[in-house]
Amino acid sequence: NTAIPPLFGLVLAGGKSERMGRDKGQIDYHGKPQREYVYDLLNQFCEKTFLSFRENQDENLANGLPILRDSFSGLGPFGAILSAFRKYPNHAWLVVACDLPLLDEKTLKFLTENRNPSNMATAFHSPVTNFPEPLITIWEPKSYPILFRFLAQGYSCPRKVLINSDIHLIQIPDAEALKNVNTPEEFEEVVSRLP
Repeated sequence: NTAIPPLFGLVLAGGKSERMGRDKGQIDYHGKPQREYVYDLLNQFCEKTFLSFRENQDENLANGLPILRDSFSGLGPFGAILSAFRKYPNHAWLVVACDLPLLDEKTLKFLTENRNPSNMATAFHSPVTNFPEPLITIWEPKSYPILFRFLAQGYSCPRKVLINSDIHLIQIPDAEALKNVNTPEEFEEVVSRLP
């Protein structure tokens, strides 16, 4: 079977945003809460997109968008990815954090067009960390058992999985798109650069 697994989108909107001091998914950079902005972006490239919420998060925050609840608590993004596969194991997942305000359509188009389903995942090389960037990655169905294997060994860091696995690593057209915002200072800096 050479069929390419269908692509679903997952917006990581379940973080507690402790360093930011407020919900990063609610921040408005583009005329709507960031989690909805990322949802709309992903929806252009995915058959269906979900917001990943932690188990007790208020679903009114989703404004009626589809939610996928985290069924692996306390594992952060790693648990969110596992929860997505647990529900739809035969789909690939384009997983994106909701704290990348400069992420744009062009970047996601480049990622989806350069997707290689024969690898476990397709990810951008981050020029900042010099590692794969886990929070804007296409995870293929074959990564599901691999993620579990890492978890069994005590690792719950998506980047660690990417570094130690057979992935398709691509260069990002514009590295600014990977800039994430975790603190009020970073927020001010990014806002000053938005159109």
